[in-house]
Amino acid sequence: MKLIVGNKNYSSWSLRGWLAAKQSGLAFEEITVPLFTDEWDSVKKTEGDLQPSSGKVPILWDGDVVVWDSLAILEYLADKVGRERFWPKDDVARGMARSMVAEMHSSYQALRSECPMNVRRRFDGHEPSEAARRDMVRILGLWAEARSRFGSGGPFLFGTFGAADIFYAPVVSRFISYQVPVPGFAASYMQAIWEHDWMRQWVAASENEEWVIEQYEAQPA
Repeated sequence: MKLIVGNKNYSSWSLRGWLAAKQSGLAFEEITVPLFTDEWDSVKKTEGDLQPSSGKVPILWDGDVVVWDSLAILEYLADKVGRERFWPKDDVARGMARSMVAEMHSSYQALRSECPMNVRRRFDGHEPSEAARRDMVRILGLWAEARSRFGSGGPFLFGTFGAADIFYAPVVSRFISYQVPVPGFAASYMQAIWEHDWMRQWVAASENEEWVIEQYEAQPA
């Protein structure tokens, strides 16, 4: 398999696809394509036609199969290796985990736009808008419910590391970068995510990247 990702420092969707590929346990070749550069066209010429992905990252190639969109990649891999590797076995827990992942996939536009992922940076004194603050409160509420109801088996949202953690890992990065104050249970969960071996690998790689996207480096207004 091949997985195309964008800059590790900035690409939150790439992080989700990459974590899903790691969680699958399957071997894959990683291809990094810097965002907003001419290298994307070069990769398309080198690696072949990327359609119908429309030039988005992440993209997973598995033989003749092309899967784009991080959630689609996760579900495709879950079908290959067994859904229990990604989702809780308990029906109630699995229902909540699926809902949380779907909500993350489609919502929180204010948080996304005001606090783009920047793994390397720490922004001082950021004051979120009311809309972004509502997103943060909603996310913390979901984390609290998942941890209190289903988190007894480990430090992650549903105990063991799974799909929900994969999809909220970039939020953890954002909360750290923008120094969002969180309650103790959330700080413990964020620490568990940040110290996960795969996150350590991703963070280390992001720190070694030379690419800089200026629009994501400016102090938020």
